[in-house]
Parts: sequence; C-alpha cells; structure tokens
Amino acid sequence: MADTPPPSPQAQEKERYDAARAEKAWRANWAASGLYAARILPERSANFSVDTPPPTVSGSLHLGHVFSYTHQDILVRQRRMAGLGIFYPMGWDDNGLPTERRVQNIFNVRCDPNLPYEPALSIEPGGAKIRVISRRNFIELCGRATREDEKVYKALWERLGLSVDWRLEYATIDERCRRAAQESFLDLYAKGHVYSIESPNLWDVTFRTAVAQAEVEDRPTPGLFHTLRFRLVGKPGQLLIATTRPELLGACIAVVVHPDDNRYRHLVTEKTKVSTPLYRVAVPIYSSDKVDPEKGTGAVMVCTFGDFTDVAWWREFKLPLRQIVDRTGRIAPFSGQSRDLAHARECHQFIEGKSITEARKLIGELLKQPEEDGQAPLVKPPEPITHPVKYYEKGDKPLEILTTRQWFVRILDKKEQLLAQGRKIQWHPDFMRKRYENWVEGLNLDWCISRQRFFGVPFPVWYPLDGDGRLQYERPILAALPSLPVDPLSSAPPGRDEAQRGKPGGFAGEPDVFDTWFTSSLTPQIATGWRTDPAHHKKLFPMEIRPQSHEIIRTWAFYTIVKALLHDDDIPWKNVVVSGWILDPDRKKMSKSKGNVVTPMDLLDKHSADGVRYWAARARLGTDTAFDEKIMANGGRLTTKLFNAARFVRDRLKESTEPRGAGRITTLQDRLVVARLARTVERSDRAFAAFEYADALEAAEEFFWQDFCDNYIEIVKHRLYADTPAATRASALATLELALSVQLRLFAPFVPFVTEELWRTTPKKTGSIHAAPWPIPSEWKEVNLPASTEPFDLEIAILGKLRREKTERAQRGVKDPFRNIVVRLDADRRAKVLPLAADLAGFAGCPMEFTELPAGSELAVEIS
Repeated sequence: MADTPPPSPQAQEKERYDAARAEKAWRANWAASGLYAARILPERSANFSVDTPPPTVSGSLHLGHVFSYTHQDILVRQRRMAGLGIFYPMGWDDNGLPTERRVQNIFNVRCDPNLPYEPALSIEPGGAKIRVISRRNFIELCGRATREDEKVYKALWERLGLSVDWRLEYATIDERCRRAAQESFLDLYAKGHVYSIESPNLWDVTFRTAVAQAEVEDRPTPGLFHTLRFRLVGKPGQLLIATTRPELLGACIAVVVHPDDNRYRHLVTEKTKVSTPLYRVAVPIYSSDKVDPEKGTGAVMVCTFGDFTDVAWWREFKLPLRQIVDRTGRIAPFSGQSRDLAHARECHQFIEGKSITEARKLIGELLKQPEEDGQAPLVKPPEPITHPVKYYEKGDKPLEILTTRQWFVRILDKKEQLLAQGRKIQWHPDFMRKRYENWVEGLNLDWCISRQRFFGVPFPVWYPLDGDGRLQYERPILAALPSLPVDPLSSAPPGRDEAQRGKPGGFAGEPDVFDTWFTSSLTPQIATGWRTDPAHHKKLFPMEIRPQSHEIIRTWAFYTIVKALLHDDDIPWKNVVVSGWILDPDRKKMSKSKGNVVTPMDLLDKHSADGVRYWAARARLGTDTAFDEKIMANGGRLTTKLFNAARFVRDRLKESTEPRGAGRITTLQDRLVVARLARTVERSDRAFAAFEYADALEAAEEFFWQDFCDNYIEIVKHRLYADTPAATRASALATLELALSVQLRLFAPFVPFVTEELWRTTPKKTGSIHAAPWPIPSEWKEVNLPASTEPFDLEIAILGKLRREKTERAQRGVKDPFRNIVVRLDADRRAKVLPLAADLAGFAGCPMEFTELPAGSELAVEIS
C-alpha cells in the first residue's frame, strides 16, 4: 500500500445515495491508495491465495463472467478483513483457437506459415477480401487484438469493483508464461511423462489440428443407418452390416461380431472373408465382446478410423492402415488392394476430393446401383436416426480420427494417483468432486498437448535431419533452460547454426504449439513464482482456492491437478469453489453462439455495481441461476435502505455529546438486539468458512431488514427523541453505533461501494472499511448478552399485531391514535416481555397493560 494514502473522495451527506458518483470516486481512491496490493504474511497458513481464472480474451465479457468473478471477490474481501494475507492476481488466457478465430474474423485474414514475414504490414479490420499472411504477421495481429480486448476486460473488472492487485497481471502468451510452459515441458520430458508418437488421434477438420479428449463433447446429430450387403468370398452367402458412415467403405479393413452371436459364430475362421460393397476388398472376420449384438445387425465394419473402437481393433488384430479422409476433411485417393481394382477406383472417383458430407450422399446413391450379381449393396432405404457424435467443443463439424504425429502427456497410467489427489482437495459444493472422479475414471486417451496452430506457446524442440533430409523424431533436440522462452522456427538449437535449418544433416524446428490448457494448467505456478521465486512460491502454494465453473472441471481443474502431481507431487490448491451457469428466462445457458447474452456494462449503468454484485451473491455455489433483473433492482433497494439507516444513526450520533461504547449498552432491549447481532456474525462466519457466501448475505439481510430496520429502529426512536433517562438513551445510541459498524462490515464484501461511502461518513471511522477488521466477539464482550432472545421474538409478534391493526384502521379511514392497549399472554411469556413494556408503549404511543392467560394460551392484543 502507498505510504501516504490519497485524500478520500468527498462522501457527501446527501438525501439520497448517488451510486454513479460514489463508484467512480471510490474506484479512483482504491487504485491510488494501493488498498488492494498483495500482502504476504510469513506463515503459509496466514495467507489466502487465489488461483484467479484467466478469462479467454476473445471478444466481450458476458454476464457469466460478472457472476463468477463476483463470487471470488466476495470471498477475497471477507478474508482480507479477517486479517489474512491476500494474494489476488489477474491473468488473461490469450493464446489458442478462440483468439485465432476472432482475429481471422476481425481482419479477414488467414495464415500461411510458408509465406515470408512482411515487416511493415498494416492491416485494418474488415477487409473486403481474405488476405493470406505469414505466421509471424498473423501472430502480431493476434497480439494486437488481445491487447485491446484486455483493456476492455480490465475496465469491466474495475467497474465491478474486483479487489485485484493489478501489479500481478499476466497473460498466457507473455514471456513469463511462455517460459513457464516450456520449462514445464522440459521437466515432464526429463521425468519421462511426455512422449511423441504417430498414431490415431482426434482431429478437427475445420481448424486442422489435433484435440484432446477433454475438449470433446457429444452432440445429438441426425444421421442415416445404411444396411449393406457384404458378400462372402469364394462361397455363397452374405453378411448384413448397418453403418452411419458408408463414405468410409474404402477404409474398411475387417468385420467384427460378438463371439457368442450364433448367427455369425461359424464365420469366424481364418479362411472366411467378406467382400466390401463397391470396393470389393476381401476383409477378415473377427470376434470381440465389444460388439453389441442388439445394435444394428450385430456385425460391425472396422474402418481406419470411424471411432476409437476401430482403433482398438486395429491394434488388437494388427490390421493394415487404410486412411481415406485427409486433414482438411476431404476424401483422399484410394490406395488399397481390391479384387477388382479398376471397379474400386471407378467408384471412388465419385467421392474423391469431396467433403465428408458430400461423399456420404454420393456413396449412398452408388449403393443403390446393382452389383455384378444384379443386387444393390443397399438392402433397404436408409433409416433416419439421431445419435451422439463427437465434436471439438469449439468446432462446427464432427471430429475425425486421423493418424498424425503428436505430443502426449502420460495420464492413463496415473488414474489412481489423480483420483487420490482429487480427494485431498475440498470441493465446494462437495458433489462436484464426483464430476472430477467420473472424468478421471472415464479417461481412455493420454493428454494430447500439441496443436497444429500458430498463436500459442511453441514446443522448445528441434529435430535433426539425416543425410536425406528426413526428420529424426526419435532424437529431439531440447532447448537449454537459460534460453527460454524460445521459438524453434526462428532460432537455432544449442550447438547449431541458423544456416543449417532445413538442410540434410541440419535441423528443423517443431512447428506445433502447446494446447492452450498446457499453459493455463500452470496458473498456480505462474502466479506464485514457481521456479523463479521459490521462497515466494512456498508461502502461497498450494493456493487456497480455485474458483471456476463446473463445465471446465474436466479441463482446467483436471489438467492443473495433473501438472501439480507430475511436477511436485502436490495438489495445486486446497479448495475448488465451483459456480453455476447463468440461464436465460427459458432456462437455457447464456452463450454468444446462442445470441442470448446480456451486456454487463448496460446492467452496471442501470443497476450499479453493487446492485449487480448483489444479484450474483444471491446465487448458491454450483447452482445454475436464471438471469433476473428484479434481483438486481432489489440490490439497489438494499443500498438505498443502508444509506437511509446509516444516515439515521449518523444523525443521532452527531446530536449526542455523551461518551459511547459497548459498555454503555445496559437495557434488556438493547442487549437483546446485540445478542441477535452476535448470532448473525456467528452465522456469517460459519457460511464464509464453508465458502457459502449466499448464506452469509442472507444472514446479514435478515438481521438488517427485520431485526434492525423494521423493529429495533422503530422501537428505540422514542428513547432518542423523548425526554428519557440519560442511561437508557446512551444505551440506545451505543447499540445503534455498534450495530451500524458491524452491519456495514458484514455487507462490505457484497456491496463494497455503498459500504465504503457510509463508513467514511460515520463519526469516528477512519480509513477504508475494506481494511477494517471483520467483526469479532470482543467488540461486544462488555455487553451482558441474554441467554435467550425469545423476549425479542415476543416483542416482534406484538409489534406485528399493532402494525396490522394500524393498517386495517387506515383502510377504514380511522385516523385516531391508539388510546390503550392490552396484551394478554401466559405467565411465562408475560414475565419475559414485561421488561420491554416501556419501549413497546413508546412505539405504540399509548399506555399498555399486560395481563395473564392460562398456560399455553395464544398471544392476544386488544386495542382501543
């Protein structure tokens, strides 16, 4: 924090609260004073460190960001007031496909890594024609776009009042993060956790890159079941096979049936083969218990590759590779063997070079044509179905499985370790742990970390070339640690010269970049100074909390746990705090792709930052929440009520010159209210300890609206205005002062602007409320708290009856005041409420009598 804080803004004592003025003034004050600068205490247990989610910088922030980032800020503010050291950074996740796609759309460009760099290239948004540019120029455009987006994001976070230390800002593409990611790779390589292999892998044909299992989602997709006739080779007979992918017939390498399926058991022999339709390739028949006899015809064609079951069978039965889909998602030339190669090529030419969708339609027409025996391969019209198809989560076309060379992190052999790590972490809510465990248990692929893209962190790897210029993948050249970060496409490896690049006997740089999660999974290490400041890192790691949404448990949470395990045999954080989604009024998730998002800035202008924060704070952990502006409006009503209540208390305090303090709280009425306040603080503490901020807000609101505003202030007014004994008046004033101070602090994490404004205008309060201590019992230790607050409940019940009577009399047009009130109740309750008679009579403005009824009788109030 700055040595000399700047002067406070003029928190004007006006008739109404001006949110726009106050928020602007206090934002400037907080920034100038360094109020939210990180404070690291010597003991690890005394520090509260936050693994803040770095939002993906690919356009405007939406309401879901405001929602979840408010949750974490509430927790941070409360812990700061509770005296913990706070480490609250902010990062930007700015590399990867979302940024590339945004840049392509903004500038209408495409990248060709083979083009030369243009040093002074100037490109403005919205070009009429697509411009193809070099890799380096494209990366520069990505950097330009993300820098502008980050400014917009930061402005929104500041407007929302996030208490972030902006000196700790980082971006996943900056030099610090590139170094950390490359050092992570080198460490994992040295420990034997990463490997490179050419093998079948998930491939997105739109972005032309490999993807990882965690980035895949099943989407219901319409399709057609084609039932095809496969003829036995060398003898009469046929085998019917149903498939949704007839365009892969040219890649068919076998047929598989269930070993217990009596229909086909006799066909599973070394000599029996079937001929594929159109291509007339003789393929063997195998048995596997992975086949579902009830699905389709119970016989399955194996292609390279339709799904990962095909991959498993391809490996198990040591089948040939016959891949006919290329990396662009088009049909490649047919290169297989056939009993009638000329016919196979004639059929294949109709689909060669076509997209998968086009090829499927064309092959469907060919299958209707009679074969050499006069029968068509298609047995019956295709049957429409809807089935789950795998897509890249950011893609628009189904994924393919292609054989490519990729880098992987070994995780399949560490499932039990990863499950054990997950159990060391506290998940809030607890059932979110099961989502993590389900994901780990369902893993069937190692983590593919390489991407065939451009705007990402490069692999610090080169490959030697042999005398014929062939890449020697089995002998990678790794960068030296002091040289990090490096770009192998623009710098030479250790001991080599740039003149040797691409020449026989020389070297070539790895063109791929890391999966963006490979860097994002290091956010705890990046933020805390892993490998760069070990002492600092030790005070903060494992971090205290990871706030995040539930849909990225399988990616961000999982990968971060993987990295902490593989690097340091540790967990990355002690707690995962999971937010839900924002739903539109139709209970659908808000997303830019669906066009149902709401712009946060408009809501902040309309309802104020405190109003929007209040709406977010009302949502419970892990629960999807419908967007409802009425709740934001309720937040505005809360700030108004806080302002009015604080003004009332402040004015009464200013009118009095008497000494005050908790020791002067002596009347039963006041002691009861303090007891209720103490119970509210206890409830808030329990809620915050469990990260249940919504429960803490509920506790504060219940006391404020019901006990304090609706009842206590109304009850105590007569003691403040009438000619009452000095001791009872001093007791009331001390109670008001204590109650206001505690309540403002209970609300401060949720509505930081109005509470700051009111704190600074309250007599004897100095400095920021956000640097003030969280309420603790020692503040009311001098108050003789009653064992039970039942008398206060009885008093409220009586007040309720009086209010209802006033309302009914007003509706009848009766304006006369009460003249006498008789309260009838049993002896036990009469004894409890009788000490409050004077305050009740003061509220009613007339004498009150308390008479006894038999035990167990209902409370009755008679008014004349």
